[in-house]
Amino acid sequence: MSAIGNVLWLLLGGFFMGLGWWLAGLVAFVTIVGIPWGKACFVIGQFAFLPFGKEAISRQALTGQEDIGTGGLGLLGNIVWFIFAGLWLALGHVGSALVCFITIIGIPFGIQHLKLAGLALAPIGQTIVTKEVAQAARQQSAEAVVAGLRSGR
Repeated sequence: MSAIGNVLWLLLGGFFMGLGWWLAGLVAFVTIVGIPWGKACFVIGQFAFLPFGKEAISRQALTGQEDIGTGGLGLLGNIVWFIFAGLWLALGHVGSALVCFITIIGIPFGIQHLKLAGLALAPIGQTIVTKEVAQAARQQSAEAVVAGLRSGR
């Protein structure tokens, strides 16, 4: 089912938003300072080309550990990103979502665009994994929280 969704996604506008992410990545690489953001743009751009069957998840939720992108520096990076590129990519996804919402068939694609718009606002500290991996990570995190509550921590 993911394959069919991805093919329809490419035909119904996902291709152009993926190119938008890659263009933002190229601009970031040209600035030299933006290389970390550029790398993220290419990863998320690949996700924007074929989003069905995959999901963005916090690296902290995935690994159970905080890293440079999920802490204070990640927040600062997301603020810089939002100002220079995130807002514009998010607006592109919201506009694409509105076009998709015109038809009933386009509703799942519009929802996917809105998920990507949210990711466009703050991508630092996120990673792209399959839906199964994301679900397993959330399940393990929930089990750890329950175990901590039961032990009185």
